[in-house]
Order: sequence, then C-alpha cells, then structure tokens
Amino acid sequence: MDLSRVERMRAGGRRLRFRAAIVVGDKMGKVGFGEAKGKDVAQAIEKATRVAKKDLFLVPMVDETISHTVEAKFGAAKILMKPQKKGRGLVAGGTIRIICNLAGIKNISSKMLGRTGNKINSAKAVIQALKKLKTQNSKVKTTVQNPKI
Repeated sequence: MDLSRVERMRAGGRRLRFRAAIVVGDKMGKVGFGEAKGKDVAQAIEKATRVAKKDLFLVPMVDETISHTVEAKFGAAKILMKPQKKGRGLVAGGTIRIICNLAGIKNISSKMLGRTGNKINSAKAVIQALKKLKTQNSKVKTTVQNPKI
C-alpha cells in the first residue's frame, strides 16, 4: 500500500531505513493492517506483512456490505462508511477502496471527511471503523429486568 524511505540523523550522518505499510485480506471477511521499518525494502515488507497477519480480524458483513453506518477518526483522517444495496458497488477512493476490496466488501459508500493526504492515517482510520462494526444480532439490545423479591 505504501513504501517510503525515512532517515534519522546520527553523529556520523544520516541513517537510511525503509518503512512499509501493508494491508492483507482474504476477500471473505478477514483483513489486517501492518506497518514496519527495515534496513532494506524486502525486510520492511516482510516485517509489515508479519504484523498485518497478526492483526487479522473478522469484519461483520451482511449481503456483501457492512451492517450499519460507522464513523472513525485517526489523527486528522476522519472517515464515514455507509452500507449500500446489492449492485451499488464500491463507492470509495484510494485507501478505503483497497481495504474494503481485501475485506470482501462489495457494496459500500464512503467519504474521507478529514483534511489529510496521509495514506497510513487514513488506512488506520478505516481499520478502526471496521473494528467498530457490530453484527446485526449484537445491535439489538435486550434488557432483562430483575424482579425485586
């Protein structure tokens, strides 16, 4: 998803490293996000993939869409995701489209509300929003009153 070269200053000069941000998914409801740094590109990608696989979680879906509207914020990235009818398609841009596609969500409408172009923060906001989702059974709250004796 994102690969960048990062540097830090040391007494001997600049130290070069690579940062990789990866999203993994099975297109059947599981998705995970990982980010890591390494001395070379291959090492950074390998580490990020390992972190993403550890972070895999199940996205509750109903008819290839999400069960309810959800909103999340990470840094300056703010996201709004709404369920859509079957056949509507994936109405999402950039990072949101990639993550939803890997999660197996086929019908959704989404909007980036925050003022950021940072891919990593927007990816973390999408993952946070998907983790907030509840299944339809858990949405219905039933209260049981204990009778006083």
